[in-house]
Amino acid sequence: MSLEKIQSVVEVYIDSMKEASAEKVKEAFHPNGSVVGHLHGDFLEMSTDDFAGFVSSQEPSDVEFEILSTEIHGTTASVKVRDKYLGITFLDTLSLIEIDNEWSIYSKLFHVEE
Repeated sequence: MSLEKIQSVVEVYIDSMKEASAEKVKEAFHPNGSVVGHLHGDFLEMSTDDFAGFVSSQEPSDVEFEILSTEIHGTTASVKVRDKYLGITFLDTLSLIEIDNEWSIYSKLFHVEE
C-alpha cells in the first residue's frame, strides 16, 4: 500500500510541473520541504512555497520522467527520478515522510545531467 501512495505523490509532483500548478506542488511537498541543487553553476535552495512559485511561473509543458528506484523504510522513503523539464534533464532524489497516513516530499535534491 505504501508503494502506491508514494508513487501517487511522485505523480502529483510531476503533474505540478506539467500543469505549472503551485497547488499540486503544495499537495506533493511537506509545508517545510526544500528543493536544493546546482542549476547553471549556481547553488539553489528553495522552500516549498518558493518552488511552488517557480513552477507556477512557467508555461505548462510536457515532462518526460522515469522512476529509477524506490526504497521504503517504515515512515520514510527515497525515490530517484530522472525527469526532463524545461529542456533540462534532472536526476532528483526525493525524500518522503509519512505523517498521519499521508506521504509527502520533505526534500528534493537535484542534479542536472549533462
